[in-house]
Order: sequence, then structure tokens, then C-alpha cells
Amino acid sequence: MRVVIIAGSTSDKDHVTKISDHLDNLGVPWEDHAASAHKAPLKVLEIINSFKDQSGIVFITVAGRSNALSGFVAANSSKPVLACPPFKDKTDMLVNIHSTLQMPSKAPVLTVLDPGNCALAAQRILNTNR
Repeated sequence: MRVVIIAGSTSDKDHVTKISDHLDNLGVPWEDHAASAHKAPLKVLEIINSFKDQSGIVFITVAGRSNALSGFVAANSSKPVLACPPFKDKTDMLVNIHSTLQMPSKAPVLTVLDPGNCALAAQRILNTNR
């Protein structure tokens, strides 16, 4: 069982670290990747497909602005997808949150804004409570 974090850009590393620090504190194994659904969709597919036959996987996507990553992962995987978008401030959040909340049909994505709550949600989905 593990969490696979996919960030849309290496510039999202600070936000990924916030999530992974919480996962570490919860004792949840994780790994991270960076790949943009807009710029490198084949790389994202490669990451998703590498977990296709594994059970106990939760994807966490970290992408802001026009968040195609979360919907792309959810549409191409049967694993749970949690979106935890990074925002510079509340204004940035209000401008960009809609791309994370409005996903296409048959692409279920749960959006969790707080990195700690996102890690906790992943732990609960994986049922790794100790």
C-alpha cells in the first residue's frame, strides 16, 4: 500500500513536501513524480500504468491553474484520486479552484485543500490506521 503523488511541475515541490511530511508522520509509504498532463501526457500515462496491476494505491495530484492532471489521472485509472492543488494565496485559490472542482464525467476526483487533511484522507482510504 502506498500513495503516489504526481505533481504537474517540479515547481510544486514545496507543496508535495507538505503532503509527504504528513504521510511520513502517519507512517504511509509514498513516492512522487512530476509530469504535466498538458505537456507530457504520455509520461503521466506511463506513471499511472506502472501501478495498474497493484492494489492499495492512492494517487494524489498536485496541480493548480488549469488542472488537467487530476481528471487525466482519474480518467485513466481505477485507483482513487485526491487533488491537493497548490495556491499562492486566497486570491489565487479563488481564481483557480474551479478547474480542480469541475471534473469531466467518469473522472471522479476528491479535492482536499489542506495538505495534512489530504494525507489523512489517503491514509484512511488505504486503511493504514495504527
